Amino acid sequence: MSEWVDVCALGDVPEPGAHRVMLGAEPVAVVRSEGQVYAIRDVCSHADVELSEGEVEGCFIECWLHGSRFDLRTGIPASLPALSAVPVYAVRVDGAGPQARIHVSLNAGGQSA
Repeated sequence: MSEWVDVCALGDVPEPGAHRVMLGAEPVAVVRSEGQVYAIRDVCSHADVELSEGEVEGCFIECWLHGSRFDLRTGIPASLPALSAVPVYAVRVDGAGPQARIHVSLNAGGQSA
């Protein structure tokens, strides 16, 4: 069973855009795009830089350093130079409006609404 952690308010995350949070020692980018909320490890698998500093378009986030794009649903790179996937986390949103709370599962590996 997954343990859910309250990480931030929905209003803390730009639409579209990303907001960096820490789950213990793990950096996580909480991302909003086209009405969806995602959570992905906030480290590019190619260059070890913050993905949350990159551009968000649709269900992809682009690393600002070398342009690798990662699918926010799966963590799989959609463009080079990255070859390895980045872990994604299940997300749930409680409440409505900007004060809604975003919760992320501590177990990496999947996405749920």
